[in-house]
Amino acid sequence: MKNIGILVSGGGTNLQAIFDALDAGKITGGRIALVLSSSPQAFALTRAKNRGVPVAVVDSALYKREGGDFDREAFSAEIARHFEQAQIGIVVLAGFNFVLAADFVRRYENRIINVHPSLIPSFCGKGFYGLNTHRAVLASGVKLTGATVHFVTAEPDAGPIIAQKAVPVRYGDTPETLQRRVMEEAEWVILPEVIDHLCNDRIFFDGGIAYVREK
Repeated sequence: MKNIGILVSGGGTNLQAIFDALDAGKITGGRIALVLSSSPQAFALTRAKNRGVPVAVVDSALYKREGGDFDREAFSAEIARHFEQAQIGIVVLAGFNFVLAADFVRRYENRIINVHPSLIPSFCGKGFYGLNTHRAVLASGVKLTGATVHFVTAEPDAGPIIAQKAVPVRYGDTPETLQRRVMEEAEWVILPEVIDHLCNDRIFFDGGIAYVREK
């Protein structure tokens, strides 16, 4: 049974989707051992506490240097300390708004995943998060968007893709309505599936590309 650590920053809708998948038996071979938030006000912490899941906070506000810089290394090292104590084997970024230090990523290489609200390599990288991504999708005029689950590397949204699911862009969509559809029809579907694959060692690489073995 693998210990899963979930990194969050806000409301925890993806976290709830993971909880629901666990309850439905769609995730096996793993358990959520810790939910860690970058904000003490994140509602995701309440979701975890209501289920009796251990929580921790590494407040990002405490890692802002004088002049506005962010101490990514110290922030990531403190997260790593919590994860080591909880013996975390798999890390899931589920609405986590920060780029982690390279040392942290290397520590969990091929065991750390992120869900991104677009079909990578479109609408990803620096500045593409939350509603910003969906605003860019609507401004571009594309007719399909979706979500991607990928391994995390030092470069944002650049790790090997594990799963993708497309979602239509509809006439009259706003960033908010599109965000909701992408979450419901894509993110909340493929993120639990990939966690299950990772917990059961079904993901392998060939030529640097990630594939999933059939159950």
